[in-house]
Amino acid sequence: MNFLQYIVDLGPSVMLPLVIMIIGLCLRQGFGKSLMSGLTIGVGFVGIGLVIGLLTNNLGPAASDMAKHFGVGLNVIDLGWPGTSPMAWASSMGLIAIPIAIVVNVLMLVTKMTKVVNVDIWNIWHMAFTGIIVQIATGNVWVGMAAVAIHAAIAYKLGDIFGSVTDNYFGLDGVAIPHGSSATMGVMASPIDDLIELIPGVRKINLTTEKLEQRFGVFGQPLIVGTILGLAIGLLAGYQVGAALQLGVQMGAVMLLMPMVVKLIMQGLLPIAAAAQKMLQKHFKSGDYKVGLDPALLLGDTQVVAAGLMFVPLTILIAFIVPGNKVLPFGDLATIGFFVAMAVGVHKGNLFRTLISGSVIMYITIWIANQMVVLQTSLAERVNLLGKADQVGSLDQGGNPLTFLMAKGFTWDVSIGFFVIFLLYIGSFVYTYLKYKRGTLYRVALPVTQKAASRR
Repeated sequence: MNFLQYIVDLGPSVMLPLVIMIIGLCLRQGFGKSLMSGLTIGVGFVGIGLVIGLLTNNLGPAASDMAKHFGVGLNVIDLGWPGTSPMAWASSMGLIAIPIAIVVNVLMLVTKMTKVVNVDIWNIWHMAFTGIIVQIATGNVWVGMAAVAIHAAIAYKLGDIFGSVTDNYFGLDGVAIPHGSSATMGVMASPIDDLIELIPGVRKINLTTEKLEQRFGVFGQPLIVGTILGLAIGLLAGYQVGAALQLGVQMGAVMLLMPMVVKLIMQGLLPIAAAAQKMLQKHFKSGDYKVGLDPALLLGDTQVVAAGLMFVPLTILIAFIVPGNKVLPFGDLATIGFFVAMAVGVHKGNLFRTLISGSVIMYITIWIANQMVVLQTSLAERVNLLGKADQVGSLDQGGNPLTFLMAKGFTWDVSIGFFVIFLLYIGSFVYTYLKYKRGTLYRVALPVTQKAASRR
């Protein structure tokens, strides 16, 4: 256990290369190729860390100042994933969650319930958080462990469900994104997308950075869009014009650099993914296996980055209109793109539709985070991470419907709000799952010649 804790504490930029290198050796890729794949992925994650650092270190203070301007009456600070993940790992469920999640993955592979081979050990903290919150709510460690297993099984299935999106929209062949709010909240986007399709006129609205570039020329390029959004956030935060311009250039850099560093990860992953698929096809007589990786890969898409920047001020606005809310979005504002990333893919990069589904996603997330404050504060006290705060909360995982439904459902602490979330989320999940089974979740438009041939 101490060894596992040591490896986890190294962080994803070291832990993932080690895991990838070991997998490469197991797949008989040879030491040299395995080492290069692992190190290339490690360098990619270092790059992502630097770009996300650029995002959080500069956008974070701006978001804080903006929250102070608009945050009267919201007295519970959102710690974000940087403050929440250490709680999960420091809890009694932290290391237990790793073997549970691995066993669940193996069992699902053997029984052909999933085609996701998860190597993203770091993000098992999401499952650990669910487990410890359920344990605190029920007072039963076995129920907490069962919650870890349930969350893991659903996460891997979400990797399958969104396989067509990660393949066709994000271009991540052989990769699944089974973790985090991206996958969990992505199920809300599919029914909303189909609902928009029923509205004449509205269904024709298609806003993307490419459309902006076509219409506005150089002013529609991702670099310029990021700069304009960063400048707007700086001005809303009350910055002087010079400081707001600096923030604008930094956010433009994020828009430009993120896709570049994501390509490095894919460069290191592709040989391992191909070898893993070949081996699994040989032993399990079935294809299309995918390697489960960090949702940070989705930030390589410029539409996701653009949506994330737009949702910084919008999330604060939504926090004001959620009834009874006392959670002030803060820690997760700088990486809010994670919450709507899969929705961007479901909507094929249409930012107009993402604004609609993303608003629903963030409304539900904030409402749930508000309900989970007592339990998360109790967790913070247990692991001595409460600090001087009276109460703490978080959007990432603190606002997760799976955690909420299990924590409240297993204790029969239910209300009208519980049943509303249950119906909305389970209904959306089933709807999305059925579209996945029918192969209609993400339809790739055929070229004109192929369309004509199919009619014959």
